[in-house]
Amino acid sequence: MALSMELTELLGLRHPIVQAPMGGSAGGALAAAVSRAGGLGLLGGAFGDREWLERELPIVAAGTDQPWGVGFLAWAVDAGAVERALEFRPAAVMLSFGDPGPFADRIRRSDAVLMVQVTDLDEARRAVDVGADVIVAQGTESGGHGARRGRSTLPFVPLVVDLAAPVPVLAAGGIADGRGVAAALALGAAGALIGTRFLATTEALADPSVHKAVVEGRGQDTERSSVLDLARGASWPTAKYTARTLGHPYLDRWRGREAELAGDPRARQEYRDDVARGAIPPLPVWAGEAVDLVTDLPSASDLVTTLAAQAEAALSRAGRLLPDSGPQV
Repeated sequence: MALSMELTELLGLRHPIVQAPMGGSAGGALAAAVSRAGGLGLLGGAFGDREWLERELPIVAAGTDQPWGVGFLAWAVDAGAVERALEFRPAAVMLSFGDPGPFADRIRRSDAVLMVQVTDLDEARRAVDVGADVIVAQGTESGGHGARRGRSTLPFVPLVVDLAAPVPVLAAGGIADGRGVAAALALGAAGALIGTRFLATTEALADPSVHKAVVEGRGQDTERSSVLDLARGASWPTAKYTARTLGHPYLDRWRGREAELAGDPRARQEYRDDVARGAIPPLPVWAGEAVDLVTDLPSASDLVTTLAAQAEAALSRAGRLLPDSGPQV
């Protein structure tokens, strides 16, 4: 079975599988490996740090002759970083969290496909208005940042599919194996965007302790909260976006006391001190609810191949379970 979808046709991919542009972790080697395997690898440009981009953009550009892309945080990146990324001729640029409007026209004037991630229906309508070529519907099961008051992937994706038609939609959040990819397609999505599963690959720019935590993590241990952004003094707009992570001592210490934490500079200094002396990890471990399905540390190319095969098998099984078309004579 060939999983030919609007996404694969639009970007010339073999598989409707997109690796999420995880900020800092999705470097050039990871994005290139995913693209070489027939998916779409997205460089995690995040805030648009120039030193990071100057290091990683050449790696992905030289690492594959297949389509690849780069992702940025719409609320945080500046036009100069987007311009610099476009000089490397990515096949796609993805904007997440915030108004894509200031960058949409420039991206659309390039040869890049404009991808916009949305976390609610208002954001989905805005993505349509600015002319997104692909919309990513992110459910709250996702690891890392997402909507404070969002919806789960299962009910959210069909709503966005209906709202955005004929714009192709990708499903994101809680997808970590090929069965999840198959489910996304059954919901009407043109593919799946996957983060946590690709964090646990050999090419991801992650400390071995992070890999270990993800492989050993469990979905019930994840929590969506603004505590860790507040404690580390991050500039994230926490009124709208929280982050799903694995357990952390500061979550236990400050859960339910976010307003107090936000107004306590001593607590933020304590956090920095604890990081400096190694009492807590330098960064939270971003992980989604499907982390239970992550049990090994494959190469990204092997993972893409496995996900595609699993998805095809799941859809074949579902097809065999369909009722007969009519009475047998």
